[in-house]
Amino acid sequence: MPLVYGLVGMLVLILALTWGALQLQVALAGFLNGESIWSKAQKQSVIALESYAISGDPADLANYRENYAVLMADRSARDQILSGSYDYEEVAGALRRSNTVTIAIPGVVFMLHHFSGAPYMRDALDAWRSTDTSIQDLNTIADALAAGYANGVPGQAEITRQRARIHAINSYIEPRSTLFSRKIADGAVWMGQVLFWGVFGAGLIAALLWLDMARRILASVRGSEERYRLLFDSAADAIVMIDESSGRILDVNRTTSSWTGRSAGELVGDRFVHLFVQSMAGQQAGRAASNLLLGEQGSTRPVELQTSLANWGSQPVRQAIIRDISERLKMEQERRIAAEALAGIAEGVIIADAERRVLSTNEAHVGLTGFSSQALISHHLDEHRRLPDGKPLPQSIWDSVAAGRNWSGEVLSTRNDGSSYPEHLSISAIRDGEGQPQYYVAVCTDIHEAKASQQRLEHMARHDPLTGLVNRAEFERHCSEAIAVAERERLAVVVLFIDLDAFKIVNDSYSHAIGDRLLVKVAERIRRQLSDGDVAGRIGGDEFTVLIPRLILREDARAIVNRLLVSLSEPLLIDDYEIVLSASIGVAGYPLDGANAAALITNADAAMYAAKAEERNACRFYTPMMHADTRRRLQLATELRQALARNEFHLVFQPSVELRSGRIVAVEALLRWQHPERGEILPGEFIPVAEGLGLIRRIDEWVMQTTCAQIQAWDLAGVPPIRVAVNISARWFGHPAFVDGVSRALQSRQLSASRLLLEITESAMLRLGDDIERTMQTLHALGIEVAIDDFGTGYSSMAYLKLPAVAYLKIDRSFVTGLPGDANDAAITEAMLVMSKSLGLVTIAEGIETEAQHDFLLRSGCVEGQGYLYSRPLQPDEVRYLLCPNQPPVPARLKLVPPKRS
Repeated sequence: MPLVYGLVGMLVLILALTWGALQLQVALAGFLNGESIWSKAQKQSVIALESYAISGDPADLANYRENYAVLMADRSARDQILSGSYDYEEVAGALRRSNTVTIAIPGVVFMLHHFSGAPYMRDALDAWRSTDTSIQDLNTIADALAAGYANGVPGQAEITRQRARIHAINSYIEPRSTLFSRKIADGAVWMGQVLFWGVFGAGLIAALLWLDMARRILASVRGSEERYRLLFDSAADAIVMIDESSGRILDVNRTTSSWTGRSAGELVGDRFVHLFVQSMAGQQAGRAASNLLLGEQGSTRPVELQTSLANWGSQPVRQAIIRDISERLKMEQERRIAAEALAGIAEGVIIADAERRVLSTNEAHVGLTGFSSQALISHHLDEHRRLPDGKPLPQSIWDSVAAGRNWSGEVLSTRNDGSSYPEHLSISAIRDGEGQPQYYVAVCTDIHEAKASQQRLEHMARHDPLTGLVNRAEFERHCSEAIAVAERERLAVVVLFIDLDAFKIVNDSYSHAIGDRLLVKVAERIRRQLSDGDVAGRIGGDEFTVLIPRLILREDARAIVNRLLVSLSEPLLIDDYEIVLSASIGVAGYPLDGANAAALITNADAAMYAAKAEERNACRFYTPMMHADTRRRLQLATELRQALARNEFHLVFQPSVELRSGRIVAVEALLRWQHPERGEILPGEFIPVAEGLGLIRRIDEWVMQTTCAQIQAWDLAGVPPIRVAVNISARWFGHPAFVDGVSRALQSRQLSASRLLLEITESAMLRLGDDIERTMQTLHALGIEVAIDDFGTGYSSMAYLKLPAVAYLKIDRSFVTGLPGDANDAAITEAMLVMSKSLGLVTIAEGIETEAQHDFLLRSGCVEGQGYLYSRPLQPDEVRYLLCPNQPPVPARLKLVPPKRS
C-alpha cells in the first residue's frame, strides 16, 4: 500500500505541474494571438488611411476606424494592467474587443500583471509603448482628411503632404512592430523551455523518491512462503490442493484460475469434483486419467489428471496436477484425418523411408498398380518404375530431392500383371530436425488417357480433319526437313500441287456432304499411289499437295504424277452417284525451282494453274515464265476493274444465216475489250478473270443495255428487224434481279421480246440447280426465248431441253470441226439434230468454215449456221450495210461470202 500511495502522489504532482504548464502555454498563445492581431490592425490602419487619402472613399475611412479601435483597445488593456490597479471585467472587455482568444484572456492578464519585467517581455512592451504617439498621429491625420473631404475635395498638394506623413509614421512603427513580434515569440520559446524543465525535474525527483521507497519495501519480503508461491503459480499445469477428508479445495495456482475462469477465492472451499464434467469414480492415485475441465460460460477443456497424497504439517492433502491435452488430441485428430484423406485420395501415394523402402501405400495405388500395400513393403520405391526410354531412375533425381527440391516427371510404371502404363510421378521429402530426408512421399497419376488426348490434339493440329492428310503447316515442316536432307546428300525434293477439275460443279450439283466424301476418296487414292517416305497433304478446298523426297532428278517424279492422273480420272462411286473427275498437277523441285518449302509450294501452284489453263487432266513442270503469266493475270484483274469506267468495252456482231437460203436471220453480240496499250483482248482471256472478281454481272448488264441500244439504232436506221443473241453468264442468269433487268432493258428501248435471244451454256444451267426452271418459266411468260450454247460439252441432263423458254440448240464447234470426215462427230451431230427436231427446237451450228461442213449440216436438217465461211464478227455499221445494201456503204474490212448452192 505505501507503494500505491507514493505512486498516486507522484502522478498527482506531475498532473498538477502539467496543468500549470498548459495554462501558461495558453497565456503565451493568447499573447501570440494578440500580437498577431495588433500587428495586422496596425498595418491595415496604415493601408486603409492611405487609400482614404487617395480616394476619399468613406469605406476606407470606416476600415481605418475599425482597425484603430482594435489598437486602442489593446493599448487601454495594457495600460490598465501595467498600472497595477484595474477592473478585471473592463480589461477583459477591452481584450475581447481586440479579438483576443477568450480562453486566453485570464492568462494574458496574469502575464502582464506578474511577468511584465520578465526576459523578452520587458523589451516587447517597450517597443509597443514607443508606437503610441505615432498611432495617435495617424488618427490626427485621419481627422484632418475627414474634415477636408467633408468640405469638398482637398487639394492635390494636401493629399500628397498627408500621404508623406503617413509613410513616415509607418516607417517608424514598422520596425518597432517587428521587434515587438520577435520579442513575444522569443519570450514564448523561453517560457516553454522553463516549463518543460520544471515539469521534467519535478517528475524526476518524484520518481526517484518512489523508487527508493519501493526498493526498501521489497527488500523486506522474505521467507519460504514467497518462494513456494512463486514456484506454485509459475507452473504450466494447473495444480490443486484438496483436503483428503472432505474433498474440498484448499489452494490453487494461477493456471487453475485461468483455465476455470474463477478466482482463487472462488475456488477455495469448493468441491474438487465440481471442476470436471465426467465422474471421478474409479480413478486411482498415481495413474493418469482423462476428463473435461469446466471453464467460463460452460466451455470445456480436455485434460489429463494425475493425483498424489502429501502432508501439510499434520493435515493429509491430495495434490492434483491437471495437464491440458488439447494440442495432443488435435494432433491425433489431424493424423487420423490425414490418414483417411490419404486413403481416399484419387492419386496413388507411396510413403518410403530414408532408404527409399516402401512403408505404406493408399488404396488408389493398389487399384492403379494391382500391388497390395503388404506386397510392396520393404521393396524400393523405384523398383517397378523406369524412365520412358526404359532406363532406371537416375541418382540425380534423389540427389535433387535430398537437396530440398521436389521432382516430378513422366515414368513408365509396371503393374502386378506385368503390363505397363505411363505415369506422372512426383517425389518430395519429409525432413528431420537436421534437414536430412526422413521419409519420401511419391504421388502417382495414370496419364494414359491424358497422353492419348494430347496425341489426338497434336494429330488434329497437324492434320486435315476431313481427309486425315497433313495440313499446310505440317506439310511445310516435312518439306523443310526433306530439303535439309537433300542439301546434305545432294538429292532432289519434289512437291506436287494437285487441284481437282470442276469440283465446284460437283459441290453445287449434289451437296457439300457428297463433296466432302468425294474429297475423302480422292485422298485415299492419292495415298495409295505414294511410297514410304512420301507425304500427302490437303491445304484447302480441293487442293492437295504431295512431297516426294530423296529423288535424283526432278523429272523422276513423272512416273508417280502419271499414276496419279490415271487414278484420279477413274469414276468414283458415292452413294448412287457415279462421278467422273480429273485433276491438274503442278510440279516444282528442289533445288531447281526453290530453296525452301514456301517457294516450292508456290511454284508448284503456279505450274498447276498453267496445267489447268492450258489442258486439264494434265501436269506441268514449273518454269519461271509461269510466274510471269500469273503476274499478267493480276495486272489484267486490276485493269479490268477500270475498263467499265473508262468505256473500253465494245460489241461486234457475227451473223447467223439460214443454211437453206443463205439469208441473214440473226446476229450474235460478242464482247471485245479494246485495251489502250495492249490492243484488243478476246473474251477467253478476261471473262474468267471477271468471273473470279465478281465483275461478270456488271459486264453482262452492260452488254444487255448496249445490245438493246444497238437494236434500237438499227431500227431507226431502217435496218430490217433481225434476232440478236446475247451470251449470259450463270452468275447473272441466277440472280433474283435478272429477269427484271432484261425486261427493263427491252422496255427502255421499246423493243419486242422476240428481238432478243439469250444464250446460256450447259455448265451454267447445271450450276443454277432448281432455280433454272422458275427462271425459264418467267422468261417464257415474257416471250423471251433461250438458246442452249455449247450443247454436248457439259454435264447437264437432257431434261433441260424441255424447259419452257428453250427454243434453240447450238451445236458446239468441237463437233462441227470434224465434219464430215470424222464418223464419231458425224454420228453425234446427226443424233443431236434428230433429237432437236423431235423436240421442236431450232438448231444452230457454230464454227462452219468449209463448204463440206455446210452441205453436211444442210442435208442433216440443221436450220442455221455461224462461222467464218459466212462472215467474221462485224462492226455495227458493217452489219447495217449487209442488211441494207442500198444505203451508202461503209469502209469494210470483211466481205460476206455466201455459200455455194447446189
